[in-house]
Amino acid sequence: QVQLVESGGGLVQAGGSLRLSCAASGNIFAADVMGWYRQAPGKQRELVARITRSGITNYADSVKGRFTLSRDNAKNTVYLQMNSLKPEDTAVYYCCAQPYTRDSAYWGQGTQVTVSS
Repeated sequence: QVQLVESGGGLVQAGGSLRLSCAASGNIFAADVMGWYRQAPGKQRELVARITRSGITNYADSVKGRFTLSRDNAKNTVYLQMNSLKPEDTAVYYCCAQPYTRDSAYWGQGTQVTVSS
């Protein structure tokens, strides 16, 4: 089992910035790939960004150039820096950890991000 503790989030005006953090504990060997998903009301959960242990990242097209995901392997923590936030970024953001085999997934409790126009 991997336990994920999220922090950050909140309310910000359009154009502002927020940083989300997610710390993994427990069976961290199963947290090869860590990242963030989000779910807006009435919509499906979607990938925001994810990163491997070696630092390879991929981003949703909607956040490229605005969001940056980084990872501190010594702290088993990932950071999502969100800049130039838009109202459409409003959602509950969930941290996710998976092994490279992708045969399991561990989720955080979610943190609300609200961007006002």
